[in-house]
Amino acid sequence: MRGQGDDTRYDTSGPRLEAADVGAELGARATLVQFSSAFCAPCRATQRVLAEVAGMVPGVAHVEIDAEDRLELVRALGVLKTPTVLVLDADGRVVRRAVGQPRKADVIAALGVAV
Repeated sequence: MRGQGDDTRYDTSGPRLEAADVGAELGARATLVQFSSAFCAPCRATQRVLAEVAGMVPGVAHVEIDAEDRLELVRALGVLKTPTVLVLDADGRVVRRAVGQPRKADVIAALGVAV
């Protein structure tokens, strides 16, 4: 998955997260975890894209996390900017990571790795 800008990072061997870590149930097939902040315009656009994709693909959940409210998790996962999007597989393992506003097509392609 690509975010806009030069700081997109990919991760195929990331940590494993559980529902308790993200504060919501994980998707049966994949989960799109978005770290946002209150005054981040790209975060709002990212939320719309991820919610739309999650609504289109059965078994995919979208979870938005306020980075300021979850600083311990932000530090543990090395989130440095918002929006940051993690794609989790069905087991909660991080299989993709992007910083910046992703394009819808890139999110759908990234889900191909997770499902």
